[in-house]
Amino acid sequence: MRRLADLLTLARAVIGLPLLLAMGAGQEVLAWWLLLLGGLSDWADGLLARRAGGGSVWGARLDPLTDKILVSAPLLALAAWGVLPLWAVWLLLARELLVSGWRAGQGSGGPASLAGKAKTLLQFGSLLLLLWPASWPLAGRLHQAGWWLFWPSLALALSSAWGYLRPRPQEASSAASPLTSGDSERKA
Repeated sequence: MRRLADLLTLARAVIGLPLLLAMGAGQEVLAWWLLLLGGLSDWADGLLARRAGGGSVWGARLDPLTDKILVSAPLLALAAWGVLPLWAVWLLLARELLVSGWRAGQGSGGPASLAGKAKTLLQFGSLLLLLWPASWPLAGRLHQAGWWLFWPSLALALSSAWGYLRPRPQEASSAASPLTSGDSERKA
């Protein structure tokens, strides 16, 4: 099951390019279905990993990166189209890069926190509403709902980043110890 979960994660990364191409070509129905498929694969790989007793370290590292690939394409397109402000998308993508860098230094891959998972769920929901094809019923209202849902997803993204990146008391004391012991060794 872990291998299948990892394969689903990898497949989600591959969906990012066709999603971006579909959006660029004005194929909004295809883009919407690709984003939905990506979101469902995220849910399914997590379910498979939990049933296997936990995912692989490789999967824990790859899963958040593939989410970022999948989410970045529509975010950048929506900013380019003026639907979302560029500064807000920049903040969100900067957060993603910072957290990805932090995760790279974690031995466990830095599994997602509950707030990080909620942020991803809100982002996917917001993007699915924002990308709802104009030819489908309720498009205007759903686009507006997606725009409003984007803002709590941004706030949760920034607050969850602080949860990942803030110094923990044990980390601060262990980080200070080598410097202190190094200083005393040099003085001795």
